[in-house]
Amino acid sequence: MGKSIPPVDVKSAQDRLMRYLGIEGVSGQEEAIGQAIVADLKALGVPASAIGFDDAHKRIPLPTQTGNLYVRLPGTRGGKPMVFATHMDVVPLCAGAKPKVSGKKIVGDGTTALGGDNRTGCAVLVSLVETLLKNNLPHPPITLLFTVREESGLQGARFMDPKILKGASVCFNVDSRTPAVLITGAVGAERWDVEIHGKAAHAGVAPEKGISSTLVASIAIAEARRGGWFGKVVKGKQRGTSNVGIFGGKDGTVAAGNATNVVTDFVYVRGETRSPEAKFASAITAGYKAAFTKAGKQVKDDKGKTAKVKFTSRFEYPSFGIKDDAPAVRHAKRAAESMGLKPVTMFSNGGLDANWFVKYGVPTVTIGAGQYEIHTVHEYVNLPEFFDGCRLAVALATLEG
Repeated sequence: MGKSIPPVDVKSAQDRLMRYLGIEGVSGQEEAIGQAIVADLKALGVPASAIGFDDAHKRIPLPTQTGNLYVRLPGTRGGKPMVFATHMDVVPLCAGAKPKVSGKKIVGDGTTALGGDNRTGCAVLVSLVETLLKNNLPHPPITLLFTVREESGLQGARFMDPKILKGASVCFNVDSRTPAVLITGAVGAERWDVEIHGKAAHAGVAPEKGISSTLVASIAIAEARRGGWFGKVVKGKQRGTSNVGIFGGKDGTVAAGNATNVVTDFVYVRGETRSPEAKFASAITAGYKAAFTKAGKQVKDDKGKTAKVKFTSRFEYPSFGIKDDAPAVRHAKRAAESMGLKPVTMFSNGGLDANWFVKYGVPTVTIGAGQYEIHTVHEYVNLPEFFDGCRLAVALATLEG
């Protein structure tokens, strides 16, 4: 297939991305970035009647300013409807980001993350619209979807109105690093919480009268590790991961306990488990539950009383996998090859909005747009790859067959 470069205005795309990176919008606070995207779409000629927000924020169990943003572009030729998706929110570490261009990169000032995950995706989708309209490129009916609260558990996609995807034959989700690396599968996840109620006592005068919740939690985590449930988990042919992410105190406080001379009477622990197989994710979670239950029985006061351990878990999002010969993957490969790229497919150990889109019946391939070192103060956007991400989106939308 001959090399064909879609006519993306790279200066306009870069300027747009710089503006988006500078707009605040951590998970749950996406109203400002949403309105900026709407303003840009209207300026490009998209009628207000084609733009809307769903009411996912009313169902998401966390405070959320706005619903998911969606845009309908009528087809200018025949073809099955497509969806292009991305998420608007960024992680808390991105608050106050100050983007600047440094050579072929966009970087931050080193004190915050940048927000390339996923303002690159937002800029790609709006640049797609700009390219299609300004160049009068033929395309099938297209729905653009900008979700909220992806970074806090794929909440926007989970609680979206599935009617937004109705009739779509395929979705291309922009939320990765390298444009030609096509993500066609991802793990599912569970979350779990533990409340450990011990008993306070003076740690110097009568420590034996106390029940240390800190000790219970520590024994449990060590027990989970001994059982092979911590970190990278391999049991025969089954694979997964787990993590203890939060070890805190009452009412969401950072510290478990508040003084060195008091036996800690309460500890709150939150963790996650992931696996390509839902049953194995549940098995990992069960391993942690057993470890905390066992530890709770081991720590006693001088009268033989033990801690009260409350372990709860919940399903977070499903896993998925699309075969390399599926129409969605074949189309993505052809589009990448049309630009002279060499596409490869991969399975992700991180959750994506695609997990839910596939659950709703729409095969979804995730592409990249140059985001690197995400969720760290070293984050940057590779501009040549961002431009290729914009071009790949155009190729996906305009390639026939």
